[in-house]
Amino acid sequence: MIELDDLILGDNQFFGINHMSQQKAQELAERFNDTSEIVHAYHAAYDMGIRAFMLNSNDRAAEICDYLRANADQFPELGMYASVPYPHKYANLVAEKGVIATLQEVLAERSAMSLLGLAGSGLSMLTGDVTKIMTILVDVEMSMFRDLNVKVVYLQNIITDLLLGLALRDFFVAYSRHIRKRYNATPGFLTMNVPRLAAFLESSGVEESVICGSVNKLGYLMSPDKAAYEEYFTRPQKYPVTAMSIYASGAIPAAEAIAYVRQLGIQSIMFGASSRDHMKQTIELARSLDEKEMEQGVRRNA
Repeated sequence: MIELDDLILGDNQFFGINHMSQQKAQELAERFNDTSEIVHAYHAAYDMGIRAFMLNSNDRAAEICDYLRANADQFPELGMYASVPYPHKYANLVAEKGVIATLQEVLAERSAMSLLGLAGSGLSMLTGDVTKIMTILVDVEMSMFRDLNVKVVYLQNIITDLLLGLALRDFFVAYSRHIRKRYNATPGFLTMNVPRLAAFLESSGVEESVICGSVNKLGYLMSPDKAAYEEYFTRPQKYPVTAMSIYASGAIPAAEAIAYVRQLGIQSIMFGASSRDHMKQTIELARSLDEKEMEQGVRRNA
C-alpha cells in the first residue's frame, strides 16, 4: 500500500507562480528571488513538522537540492516529491532552436551524449520514440535530486495531460516501470483531470502509482468539472490522490478549503505557503480536522 505524506509543501510560491493574480505572482518572485529566503521557509516548515517537499526541476531547483544535500543532517526525515521534466524550459528552447538542437543541447549540457550513446543516427532514431525521449529528459533532470530521499517522481501535468490526450498507453506503463526500477520511487502523475487519468491508468494496466491534481470547493483547475470529481471520490480509489490548489490561489478560506478536501476522503494535501503564519494555519487546521475524525471514529467503534 502506497503511503503519501498528509501534508506536502509545494513550491509555486517560491518561483512567482499565482494563477489568479499577476501582481501577487510578481510580489512572490521578488520576495523569493534570493534562494536564502526559500531555504528559510524550508527550515520553518520542517520545524513545524512538515516532512515532505515538492520541487519542480526548474533552473533554481538544482541550487536548492545542493543545499538540502549539504545540510542533510538538518532534514533527517525529509522526503522529496520531484516533478519532472520542467516543460517551460524545453518549450523555450524548442521555439528558439528546434527539436533536434534542443535534444542535443540538453544532453550535451549534462555530459549525457556519451553515456547514452546517442550520436548521429542514434539521435535520429530517438526523435521517433516519445517514450525514449521523455525517459531521457526525466533522467537528465533527476540528476539534480541525487542522494536525496525521493519518495515520488511526478510527471509534470502539461506532459501528463498531453500524452493522456494522445492515449499513449505504452508510455504511462513504461514511465511507471522506469521510475520504480531506476529510482526506487513511486511513479506519480500531475494532472488537471483526475477522473479521466485514473480511468486511463487502470485500463492501461499501470500499477502502484499515485496522482496529484487540483481539488477545491470552487472547481478551480478541475476538468471536466467539480461534479465529476465528487462522483469519482465516492468510489474506491486504485491510485492514491494528493490534492493541490485547494485554496484556488487564495480564493477559498483555509478552513473551508481543507474541510472540503477531507470530506472527499483525501488524506494528502500539497499546499503552498509564503510565510510561517500561513504554514502554521494550514498545519493546525489539517491536523485538528484529522484529530476530530479519529475521535469520531473511536466513538463510533466504542
